[in-house]
Amino acid sequence: MQATDSLSNYEKLKAAAEAEGASLFGVADVSLIKDGFFVEPKSVLSGLDYGVSIGVRLAGRIIETIANKPSKIYAFHYKRVNSLVDEIALKLSNHIQKGGYSALPIPASYVEDWGMMRGALSHKEIGRLAGNGFIGRSGLLINPEYGAAVRYATVLTDMPLKLDKPVDITCGECAACVAACPAKAIKKDAKDMDLEACRELLKAFANKAGIGHSICGICVKTCKGK
Repeated sequence: MQATDSLSNYEKLKAAAEAEGASLFGVADVSLIKDGFFVEPKSVLSGLDYGVSIGVRLAGRIIETIANKPSKIYAFHYKRVNSLVDEIALKLSNHIQKGGYSALPIPASYVEDWGMMRGALSHKEIGRLAGNGFIGRSGLLINPEYGAAVRYATVLTDMPLKLDKPVDITCGECAACVAACPAKAIKKDAKDMDLEACRELLKAFANKAGIGHSICGICVKTCKGK
């Protein structure tokens, strides 16, 4: 019965997400990584062992407007897609709660610690565990079909759900983002990424007229997935 309920819950939740505009949906077991979540009090996370990863694809032609800096229309679009994926997370949370379970929606660009540029949790790590992609050289979650051009939100829940599995692929020989990065922050080995250089460039772009947000998009534009 548990397996049947898990599959049924999964299918209904996925259908609800797609009906609201989600491009990607996956579920991960987050029970072993919850200690790394920056949510207080920790008691709020009790029993929320399922992480629902929801992705909304960015518009391809909008991405094409990015040159050596983020375009104004990309900045606007980025914010609107964040709003959409956040709204989907809220609606899924309501759906879950109507079923008698608990849900904790985590917004796409919510920042818990501005100094460290750290969110309440890693949407990309949960997305990876949920099969929505792999972590690329850029440090972004790379979906095989959509590349890095996806915005993600997460819903933590205790609703029993079928679990997805991580995809078994990598960037391979592709290093397009390494060559394109204006800050030279992205390296061939992802472990060597210069996060400080990336942050400084994001701050500079945020101060540009019409941007007002810590975004770049150049590595997103170069990444076509697998």
